[in-house]
Amino acid sequence: MGPSVMQIRSFQSGDEAAVVALWRDCGLVRAGIDPWKDIKRKQAVNPEMFLVGEMEGKIVASVMVGYEGRRGWINYLGVSPGCQRRGLGRQMMAEAERMLRQVGCPKINLQVRTTNREVMQFYERIGFKVDDVISMGKRLETDGDQPDCC
Repeated sequence: MGPSVMQIRSFQSGDEAAVVALWRDCGLVRAGIDPWKDIKRKQAVNPEMFLVGEMEGKIVASVMVGYEGRRGWINYLGVSPGCQRRGLGRQMMAEAERMLRQVGCPKINLQVRTTNREVMQFYERIGFKVDDVISMGKRLETDGDQPDCC
């Protein structure tokens, strides 16, 4: 892709297939995770906080932003592999942070797989630090074979 400017907008119905394809290209979809269900769930809770980045009419980035009144959460931040290292992830995160500040959010949390050093380094470069906590989870719904995390 050329030096086009990315436009950030709210996810719209009709974006599903392009977003799921992006997530698959970025390695964000794991066995046992149904991205279509995740999209449907997000559409029911603060859908305006589900953002996509578009260049030349193609979705090249996404981020799901959450806020439950205490902490903001980042999920599914992804940038198309062919568009990485151009600042698009930073742009998506800047918009996510702006939205969270606007609703009074004091802190953002996110989870990164321990094997994903490159992504950890990205977040460190934009000001995130490792918290001295252990992330724990419990599945309330199963979609078949479940991964050990996420």
